[in-house]
Amino acid sequence: MLHIFADPADMQGDLLTVRGPEVNHMKNVLRMKPGDEVSVSDGRQDKDYRYVITEFQEDAAVLNLVGVEEKDTELPVLPYLFQGLPKGEKMELVIQKAVELGVYEIIPVSMRRCVAKLDEKRAEKKAERWQKVAEAAAMQSKRRVIPRIHMPMTMQEAIRYAQTCADVRVLPYENQQDDGSTKALLETLREPTPDGKKKGVAVFIGPEGGFEEEEVKEAREAGIRPISLGKRILRTETAGLMFLSWLTYLLEIS
Repeated sequence: MLHIFADPADMQGDLLTVRGPEVNHMKNVLRMKPGDEVSVSDGRQDKDYRYVITEFQEDAAVLNLVGVEEKDTELPVLPYLFQGLPKGEKMELVIQKAVELGVYEIIPVSMRRCVAKLDEKRAEKKAERWQKVAEAAAMQSKRRVIPRIHMPMTMQEAIRYAQTCADVRVLPYENQQDDGSTKALLETLREPTPDGKKKGVAVFIGPEGGFEEEEVKEAREAGIRPISLGKRILRTETAGLMFLSWLTYLLEIS
């Protein structure tokens, strides 16, 4: 079943009017017809709406509500991925797969060893493109929310932001020995918060050249804990995805 995102303002009573590129995708790519069902999210994590197409207009599709299911298919935590800017188009791959794995926000970070350098104009265009990649991946994986892709930050800005949004903050580092504490740290994410809200977990991933010692020191002093991801050295586009997979296994499967 096709899954799309809708603005709550377009959901009037039992009717939903869909406009924009989704209409062409529904009508001309998927060859959908009146009577076909569509899964819809309004950006809230706990509701899934089922609509049936009633008619296609010239530039819109009109759908009628047939059911609402209250469930939260998002991860039980809010993962924030602070990704050191990689070379080429690797960022798009990271975004696509991280969204599939349940990331909540992705923050590109300009670190000292980043080869990729973006001025403000290029950064704005990249961020716009990256957000579209996130939206497409969220639709494909039937997410309830579209993860936010930030404008690139400096390492110092990223550290300050992590302090405001995350209860647990980690930095996978190849020189960190695995002492068994990583799993124990992540286990604390199972513990409920007093207000019942989801906990935030921030993970910092270095670029192709890795972190500089000074960056690791700055992060440690700000309460970001260096951890090990195992005995093998992972590529920048792999490390964050492995961490998100850990969260899925630890909090949803094990």
